[in-house]
Amino acid sequence: MQNTGIVHYLQAGDALTHGVAYLLLAMSIASWCFLLVKGWMLGRAKRQGPRAIALFWQSATLSEGVLALRGADRERVFAPLAQAALAASEVHAPSAMLARVERSERVMRALREALLASQRRLEFGQVLLASVGSTAPFVGLLGTVWGIYHALGSIAASGQAMIENVAGPVGEALIMTAFGLVVAIPAVLAYNVLGRMQRQLSEELDGFAHDLHAYVCAPEVAERSAALGGAAVRGAPEPSGAVRAAQAEDAPRATRA
Repeated sequence: MQNTGIVHYLQAGDALTHGVAYLLLAMSIASWCFLLVKGWMLGRAKRQGPRAIALFWQSATLSEGVLALRGADRERVFAPLAQAALAASEVHAPSAMLARVERSERVMRALREALLASQRRLEFGQVLLASVGSTAPFVGLLGTVWGIYHALGSIAASGQAMIENVAGPVGEALIMTAFGLVVAIPAVLAYNVLGRMQRQLSEELDGFAHDLHAYVCAPEVAERSAALGGAAVRGAPEPSGAVRAAQAEDAPRATRA
């Protein structure tokens, strides 16, 4: 009776068979480690986000809000946006070219850069899960095809092509396809679940960035509107000499009437 099983298949395999098995093992370990770490990080950020934002808006000033947000946002997802808005709203070098740009544009530029950095941090590693989920079945299939090729070659060389001699080696080779599926299925599920959490956090980041821009730039908009109104009054044309003469003639008539 022939020895069959996973251990026998690996012992009888060549370098390619061992390489495929080790590659699938490495892909599985990497995807599970990333799944656990990324899930923990996104879960924490999702729980801390609403409380951190609420503490920020309850603060008296923007500086105090940044300090409160840094203390509550341990995953550093929302805090960089508030820090960027605070830094952009204050010009420390009046002679620099950046000081000539309107505050609204400076704040928008800083918020855009901070938002992209936070989103890249949230999306980090998603490519790994997508790659493992899409390639692991084909890696396992490669091991299966190679194992079946060697099994059929050995059976043909032995001259004993009976069903009991064929079923064992071929069945062992099919194990590699199962290994590929075992590696790929958790990676695909994790990619979908973590991607959904990442999209929800990105939407909250977009809303927070919009609110920050509206808050930081609101005083500038009011001052600009007042300045434009005063300029319009000062820039109104004075009445001409004929108009002033007509007004002077009408004044005594109105008095006698």
